Amino acid sequence: MQTASVPKESAESSAPSREPNKVAAVAEAPRVFVAPMRTTKPVRGRLAPGFAAKLNLLADLAWVVVALLGSTLLAGHSLQLSNLDFWLLLGVAGLGWVLVGTTLCLYDARFSDRAPLDDLALTSITVVVITGVLYLERLLIAGGMPVVALTFFPLMLWTGVVTLRHLVFRRLAVREEPLDEALILGIGAMGRLTGEHLAEHGRRRVCGHLAFSNEVQGANSPPNVLGKVERLEEVLCQVPVDVVYISGNVQKHGTEMQAAIKLCEKFGIPFALPAHPFRMDRARPEHGHAVADGYLHFVTHAPQPHQMAIKRLFDITSSSAALLVLSPLMLTVALLIKLTSRGPVLFKQKRVGLHGKPFSMLKFRSMVVNAEELKARLEAMNEQTGPVFKIKNDPRITRVGRFIRKYSIDELPQPLNVLRGEMSVVGPRPPLPNEVAKYAAWQRRRLSVRPGLTCIWQVSGRNQITFDEWMYLDMQYIDHWTLRTDLDLILKTVPVVLTGSGAS
Repeated sequence: MQTASVPKESAESSAPSREPNKVAAVAEAPRVFVAPMRTTKPVRGRLAPGFAAKLNLLADLAWVVVALLGSTLLAGHSLQLSNLDFWLLLGVAGLGWVLVGTTLCLYDARFSDRAPLDDLALTSITVVVITGVLYLERLLIAGGMPVVALTFFPLMLWTGVVTLRHLVFRRLAVREEPLDEALILGIGAMGRLTGEHLAEHGRRRVCGHLAFSNEVQGANSPPNVLGKVERLEEVLCQVPVDVVYISGNVQKHGTEMQAAIKLCEKFGIPFALPAHPFRMDRARPEHGHAVADGYLHFVTHAPQPHQMAIKRLFDITSSSAALLVLSPLMLTVALLIKLTSRGPVLFKQKRVGLHGKPFSMLKFRSMVVNAEELKARLEAMNEQTGPVFKIKNDPRITRVGRFIRKYSIDELPQPLNVLRGEMSVVGPRPPLPNEVAKYAAWQRRRLSVRPGLTCIWQVSGRNQITFDEWMYLDMQYIDHWTLRTDLDLILKTVPVVLTGSGAS
């Protein structure tokens, strides 16, 4: 899937950027907000986030094949390895398992946080659905002939998948690095115990605490206090935060808690409020998993976990297919760039992703190597409103670059970003850190979803609309997202890309 053209980076430079320590940057209270790079190194011996879920999926796919073969042999049938229907059944079983498992969020990165009985129920549903599909397919393609025997298949599959998941992969997931960065408001008993709980049991890393106005830092206070709650907006502008725990007392901190809620809503950052006025280690609500950690969790747009799982599956399959199909064109473009201008073929540019986390976006280089140095001389010629630099006839663009930018060919390497999970096929375009530094608080809400290759802006005139209109369109996408919205935008993007409409 190829994206429409976007305001191209004005700084195609390979010079390395400095990565300030995020805690130190906040503690010194600078007034120029720059999204910091993540500098926390993974703990030695810890696994990457989501590793257990991916390994679990591969193991389950292998076990699907083993269960099919084992069931056939136990039933006394010979394996028909030369029969095309046999391999078709294996392929359908594997593909069906991936589709159903993804739809049910069976391999969500946080699957180990799910209650064991809930996990068991989802696994059972998947086994039943796959068994039904295989019975139906065997009836249709083989006329009921036993290409494979399914008599023992459901029991073997269910037993193997459940055993591996509960004895191996749920335990393996505990060794993974935290998935999210959490900011805690409050350094009293509630805030301190919340931080300890997340450190010991949660999948979230505490990036810091902010103290309420009447709280004084003392010997029992958390070690990573970043200042007072009044600096929350400043911290959120500098530190990538996935969730904010508002660990305050309504009677004592009601006004500050309300202000924090409004700010989180404006930024589009999920937040959590205490479900009870006290922390409890053993006592639990009689019903409801919503307060399992003692907090009520809130998000700024409707959670749709199953649709999001399907969206991610589409991202993986479509980006993989795009890289395979477009590889001849990409090799040709790479050769043309190398032959016509000095410098590297690919351009890596720091962009801001989900919740302000930075990543390197890949593009074919379309500008001269010293584009960043030339930008300062061209600032007065900027034709875009807002914190975006754009000139219609930018003199820094190479001859090949002008063509590949017009038809968005320079974006072809970005399926690699999609495959790595840094971007999605559809979503707001990832901005530059210096652009985000100039955002108003309400504009930062566009960072509350994963950035994408194309969105409403790309099919609505692109460089012909103002910055404020662009931001408004992104907010409309975030607030009204559905899978159908993504499909409509993909279909609308294709003719825009082919005609180069609105691009330069």
